[in-house]
Amino acid sequence: MSNYTTRVLEEVCAKNAGEPEFLQAVQEVVSTIAPVLEAKKKYEDNCILERITEPERTIIFRVPWMDDQGHIRVNRGYRIQFNSAIGPYKGGLRFHPSVNLGILKFLGFEQIFKNSLTTLAMGGGKGGADFDPKGKSDAEVMRFCQSFMTELYRHVGADTDVPAGDIGVGGREIGYLFGQYKRLTGVFSGVLTGKGRNWGGSIMRPEATGYGVSYFAQNMLATQNDSLEGKTCLVSGAGNVAQFAVQKLTQLGAKVVTMSDSNGFIYDKDGIDAEKLAWIMELKNERRGRIKEYAEHFKGAEYHEDMRPWSVPCDCAFPCATQNEINGAEAANLIMNGCKLVAEGANMPTNLEGISNFLDAKILFGPAKAANAGGVATSGLEMAQNSQRLSWTAEEVDTKLFNIMKNIHENAYSHAHEYKTDSDAKFTNYVAGANIAGFVKVADAMIDQGLV
Repeated sequence: MSNYTTRVLEEVCAKNAGEPEFLQAVQEVVSTIAPVLEAKKKYEDNCILERITEPERTIIFRVPWMDDQGHIRVNRGYRIQFNSAIGPYKGGLRFHPSVNLGILKFLGFEQIFKNSLTTLAMGGGKGGADFDPKGKSDAEVMRFCQSFMTELYRHVGADTDVPAGDIGVGGREIGYLFGQYKRLTGVFSGVLTGKGRNWGGSIMRPEATGYGVSYFAQNMLATQNDSLEGKTCLVSGAGNVAQFAVQKLTQLGAKVVTMSDSNGFIYDKDGIDAEKLAWIMELKNERRGRIKEYAEHFKGAEYHEDMRPWSVPCDCAFPCATQNEINGAEAANLIMNGCKLVAEGANMPTNLEGISNFLDAKILFGPAKAANAGGVATSGLEMAQNSQRLSWTAEEVDTKLFNIMKNIHENAYSHAHEYKTDSDAKFTNYVAGANIAGFVKVADAMIDQGLV
């Protein structure tokens, strides 16, 4: 790395001590865009790295609410409005006990480049609260969401900041948040995405991230004259992203043999077919049960307590649970067991050592900001439909999603080879390609708009 990138990284580390996830994300991006920074000095002259690693606005607020027993509870809410150079802030809300400033800054920083890659006019942002919706009644979740939006509403809007869902924020939570926004402002607008289909939501939004990561993997394999047909795949997670990744991978001819939750993973050597997946969806979405019940219900399936699925031999792996779920040792294990492709469905699910292992082994590795951009891309399509007061068909949205993922792949692929530093002409470093492609668009827009 140049003196410029080294200096900026040192400054970022000093200013953001105690935020390891954010520092990890910055280091990963800055280290891979070094070739374009060296080729185009205008970015250093305009202090783009210093500016792009600092959020435009950070909002932290108290969220008081009352539980069903009449006890007052207090949580902390956040919204990180990171960069609006190419459009209004766009990024999900996460409700989970692990939520803190550093995690949301990492997610918001990643969102800048992910949104840039979609080709849609969306800046980067993220938000949430350290509230856990698990085990809470619908009434408790509603009261929390209403209190959360009572503060957030003054900072968001269809042309300002458009939040969506993330971990812990599904259709139920989006509905309560939207209702309170409408109540406070008297305005029915596209202020949130992930809405119900009968009141402004887009068809295919729930499927989008899982479908998108499958399409991205399909495009990576196509560069090797290969396909997903007949591939044995590992999927982690059992939420929205994992469910629809399993569905689309199965439709494309792959056999998915694992899913997981925070307590462990299930392994089904016969594959998780459409009927079994429907059972899992009912388990997780309606009964809110644990994945171990799958092994109790389906003969031949195994459940592995307190473990992740990365020890199982496979052709392809799709981490779709949460950040840093694949470490260096687990990445090495996947490679040793024959894995030839990893596509990230979750946000930053592989740590830096794991990424290094995948790149050193020269396997096909689709980083999250490219591979899982289908969700936010379809949120952008929902914004477009809201602005036009239209509702597209499932076929129209899926076709647009497929083409967006194809374009993201082509963009990352072409930038990886334009600024290639690896001696292997056939190898594509999608991490570098995605970071450079996303960075250049945002950085140029920042320069065009002056020192703001």
